[in-house]
Amino acid sequence: MRVTDLQRCEIRPGRLVEWALHPAAVAAASALPDDERPPAYVQESHLRTSLSIRRDGLFVPTWLGTAFDLPGRVDLDVLEAALHTWTLRHETLRSGFRWAGDEVRRFTLAPQAVALDRRDVGHFADPNTLTRYLRDRFDVAADALTWPNFLFAAVVRDDGASVYMAFDHSNVDAYSLHRIAAEIHELYTAGLTGRPADETPAASYIDFCAAERSDADLIDDGHEIVDRWREFIARCDGRLPNFPVDLGLDPDGPLPRQKLLREPLVDAEHAAGFEAYCRPYGGSLVGVLAATALAAHEISGLDVYRTVVPFHTRAASRWQDSVGWYVGGAPVEIPVSATTDFDGALDLARATLRRNRQLSRMPLARVLSLLGADFRPTSPDLYSIVSYVDTRATPGSERWQEQKAYALIRVSYGDQVCVWVTRLHEGLQFAARYPDTDIAYKNLRRCVERVRELVVSAARERMPVGHAP
Repeated sequence: MRVTDLQRCEIRPGRLVEWALHPAAVAAASALPDDERPPAYVQESHLRTSLSIRRDGLFVPTWLGTAFDLPGRVDLDVLEAALHTWTLRHETLRSGFRWAGDEVRRFTLAPQAVALDRRDVGHFADPNTLTRYLRDRFDVAADALTWPNFLFAAVVRDDGASVYMAFDHSNVDAYSLHRIAAEIHELYTAGLTGRPADETPAASYIDFCAAERSDADLIDDGHEIVDRWREFIARCDGRLPNFPVDLGLDPDGPLPRQKLLREPLVDAEHAAGFEAYCRPYGGSLVGVLAATALAAHEISGLDVYRTVVPFHTRAASRWQDSVGWYVGGAPVEIPVSATTDFDGALDLARATLRRNRQLSRMPLARVLSLLGADFRPTSPDLYSIVSYVDTRATPGSERWQEQKAYALIRVSYGDQVCVWVTRLHEGLQFAARYPDTDIAYKNLRRCVERVRELVVSAARERMPVGHAP
């Protein structure tokens, strides 16, 4: 699923319809007792970061979402039933947080109390006006510090509808977004044809949060994982890493606006060749990190490339179909000045991933609390990431182009560079949020072009003779 923002996901005119959690359900939630299952460390960190930035006087939307098309004249009653069934399937969507002093506590609405409230907003003839409306609406409805924190919408036309779904990040990760289009299509088609739909609840992310937190609370500041992060942060001059090229940032200035850079990296043929070349070293993720490290070295002259790589934490099969924020981060260090070629960088990237990947199973927020350092968040991104996800095995992924399916990110403010490289059936896609400065754009542009050159060069080594351009 291509990563993009609302401005680039082919929004077309039509009649806009919205579904929010019904006011009666919201009122019922306000009287609920606390849920004994605590928030995940990543959720609590997200809430505290949002609150800290809000108290600094800046509203920074950070929601995630998805967009996809439904074909033919759409039955809104059937679509509403599909959305309701899907919401019930994933417990995290009916669970929220409230503050008790400085403590974050969870509450969870009972399934029978969940109802959706449909609102016909009206017809939009201009796609730009519609895009701005949806962006502003999602900013408010999918805010980290309010509940409910999700909203569904459909732009209805005679020949079909485009569905847009936005969530606060505390509810979803990339894997969650990738599965939504197929699940809603399946439920909607079942409703249209009158056949029974699968209404089995998925494994609860809230149960995962409780189990993960219980395990994380067993470690202390002398644990090996804490020591490893302590050493990594010390080598980063006491900070978590940003993208190591000049971004043109004013250290005393306000949090800068961000922009999105999004484009195809290589086509399917080159992506397959690149994967084949990198396979002996551990696969395309290793290749992406090696290429990025070499590019950053050539631009900035750095000796060691450092970043954080996100990994999903769905270690048990029961969590595979569950919507939630199943993500941890691993520190990566590539002493890129020690090599002169791509193969050498691959060896170094493989070594750091083998050494550090297991660290992603321990929530970083727990580690930072044990380090006792002052990591007061002033930006929604605590560090720069380079993410790689292969989506080809995701149910329904072969239809994403036909369905105009996208994973949506909100681009607003931030001083970090966050990179997502996605393997699609059509090839490799690159997307990044970066500070909106001329220097940041120039250096990120140089980085992307160099990464592309390295990917293409490696791919040609494994492509059949006569196929490489």
